[in-house]
Amino acid sequence: MLNDEICKLRDELNRSIEEGKDYAIIYDLSVKLDELIAEFYRIKTS
Repeated sequence: MLNDEICKLRDELNRSIEEGKDYAIIYDLSVKLDELIAEFYRIKTS
């Protein structure tokens, strides 16, 4: 479930980078992705 969200957001981030979208959009997606990955590892290690 969380893994699927991570994959979806990663794909969206990659598309945004490839399409040359505004840096603010790319940064926001990157921060959200980092938060999901951190949550994934918190759950996995508890």
